[in-house]
Amino acid sequence: MSSAPTAASSGPRPVRFTRRSTRGLILGFSTAHCVALAVAVPIFVAGFAQNGFTGVALTSPGWGPLVASAFLRWKGRPFVEWLPVLSHWNVRSAVGQTEYRARVSAPRPNGTLALPGDAAPLRVYVDDSGVAMIHDPHRQTLSASVRVTHPAYVLLGPDDKRRRVSQWGWLLAGLSRTGTCAAIQVLEQTVPDPGIGIAGWYDKHGTHRDDWANREYQMLLAESARGTSTHRTTVTLSLDMRRSAGEIRARGRGVSAAAAVLRDDMTGLEHSLRSSELRVERWLGPGDLAIMVRQAYDPTADIRPDSPGANLMHAGPLAVSEHWQWFRHDNGYSTVLWISEWPRVDVLPDFLHALVFAPNVRKSLSIVARPLGSADALRQIRKERTSAIADSRQKAKVGQIADLADADEYADLLTRERAVGAGHADVEFSGFLAISAESEQDLRAARSTIERAAATSGCETLVLSGRQTQGF
Repeated sequence: MSSAPTAASSGPRPVRFTRRSTRGLILGFSTAHCVALAVAVPIFVAGFAQNGFTGVALTSPGWGPLVASAFLRWKGRPFVEWLPVLSHWNVRSAVGQTEYRARVSAPRPNGTLALPGDAAPLRVYVDDSGVAMIHDPHRQTLSASVRVTHPAYVLLGPDDKRRRVSQWGWLLAGLSRTGTCAAIQVLEQTVPDPGIGIAGWYDKHGTHRDDWANREYQMLLAESARGTSTHRTTVTLSLDMRRSAGEIRARGRGVSAAAAVLRDDMTGLEHSLRSSELRVERWLGPGDLAIMVRQAYDPTADIRPDSPGANLMHAGPLAVSEHWQWFRHDNGYSTVLWISEWPRVDVLPDFLHALVFAPNVRKSLSIVARPLGSADALRQIRKERTSAIADSRQKAKVGQIADLADADEYADLLTRERAVGAGHADVEFSGFLAISAESEQDLRAARSTIERAAATSGCETLVLSGRQTQGF
């Protein structure tokens, strides 16, 4: 992401996200394109060499589908690029992995989580301070989450906005310099709130006089209850156990040593969050995570931290049925959208306001930032620049017209290289939206609302087809 200059003397500067690379292996063709054509062309040539056009017609069942899959598109992507997803989905369906039923009578090993799919191998480690850390043995990461609160950004003054955006940028830059941060996730959960708490407080403490002010206030409470929501924000820090192997060995071995290394990063993150003027409530323990997991799979659940239901080992779903574009779980239906394109024009830092505050929709917005070290970022940028120059020369040789998108993408690479050279962090952003509802019809309506809000924010979204439970 690069910054754009502005003439304004105060307030945050507009920013522009770099374009997603559309460059393929050669002449804009992806690796899947090239493989399909590399298989189709010999079949076509062999048929033509053997029997002319008759041989071409006879061998068309072999080369025809390959050529068609390379050039025909479905939902913005060539068919050949859908083949790995379709194959994975068919294999999972054949072996019954799209259906999950919890074995309530079978005890689970200590430290495991009752989660389906790719989350099944996750383990929980509780350190001496009571913080629940999630260990992913496959990706070799250890993660901890902190709950934060913050005032409404749009109500701040220009100087406060600029300061907070600058401090958040320094936070990401600091994480990239450590070299051990696998990712940092900001999770914004929106839960529709009927306003019972405010109404109950007024019923208990209000004057209730039969006058104009009281009637107007009651009308205001009734009107605001229709679109109110509760927002919960957590920040999750993930430690890359491979990159920090030396520090882990210095502290001992195993997850406990990794937890000691992560604890140092947590202290630094907590200081950075306070410098960004975010109020740090607490690092989440097993009970807090259990409530988040339980309410994600059961939107109607009302669990308190001190209740027996706040048990992380039993917080997972009782049943999951996954479909191509949505899935059903316990008392709800959910679908996951991927933010495939960020705004292509200059936007202010609060450009997601319409999406975050979309009314009457239960959703979770997850933004995952993977900071790259300066050396890794420069190496990647130079590799992409070399590929862009080679691709441009190849297109010129075959007489293909240069695309303006290629020029914009190359200009973004130069901007990124200048920013990294000046000491800024290069960050890879991914965005996901998990939408939940109590019925399939409500889910379709909520998805339509979110897609319109994303378009208003300048983002393009795609349903994470065939990978719903993975994205969730």
